[in-house]
Amino acid sequence: MDAIGVAGLLSAAAAAGWVDAVVGGGGLVLIPALMVAFPHLPPATALGTNKLTAISGTTVAAVTYARRTKLDRSIALPAAGLAVPAAGFGALSASQLPADWFRPVIMALLIAVAVFVTTRPSFGALQEHGDVISRRRRLFVVAFAGCGIGFYDGVFGPGTGTFLIMAFTSLLSMEFLQSSALAKVVNVGTNLGALVVFAAQGQVLWLLGAGMAVCNIVGARLGAKTALRRGSGFVRTVLLVVVMVMVLKLAIDQFR
Repeated sequence: MDAIGVAGLLSAAAAAGWVDAVVGGGGLVLIPALMVAFPHLPPATALGTNKLTAISGTTVAAVTYARRTKLDRSIALPAAGLAVPAAGFGALSASQLPADWFRPVIMALLIAVAVFVTTRPSFGALQEHGDVISRRRRLFVVAFAGCGIGFYDGVFGPGTGTFLIMAFTSLLSMEFLQSSALAKVVNVGTNLGALVVFAAQGQVLWLLGAGMAVCNIVGARLGAKTALRRGSGFVRTVLLVVVMVMVLKLAIDQFR
């Protein structure tokens, strides 16, 4: 690659890290950038290289959030643990489950998320301390986030961070900022599970991925610090923007 191509990919990796650290969705930036830089790159290799890059930034973002927010480890750690095998199984199943099956459903869900967040200004803005979360609900959230969303990230992926944030915010009555912190920890698990499978299949460009990982870490650290400084209102705004971009991207892929 020439210097301009390398610079473009490194910049895309940094931007993806920033977006991922705030609300998820960094793959929407990095995967298209990889496909433009390498027009004949197999999709699985683009996904595997993206996972190598993303896990680096997501890990740094998770640590940054954990140091600055009240992170419920009883939810985060078991959900992340379940997400590793679930995402790995999803990655193994990816070739048997065509993306065309997922796009219409995911588009509908993302539009519903955008409508719900827009019409509920208080949603995710203030933690509802009066709510007592039952043990049964907490176990359900762990299973749903770790197994359900983890499998989805391995088999398809777009919107994983958004779905994790929405699950934690709605089911555990959390602020967007706390939900984003939990989502980063679980996302480390989903990235790890999928990366192991893609690596075993030889679908990772290690040298390129390592270089982009450094830039992804810089972007992720900046994104996490920005979200922590600006608060849940900022996360809410970025979430809505990313959701609409994802809907547009999925629609283009579905109907072109």
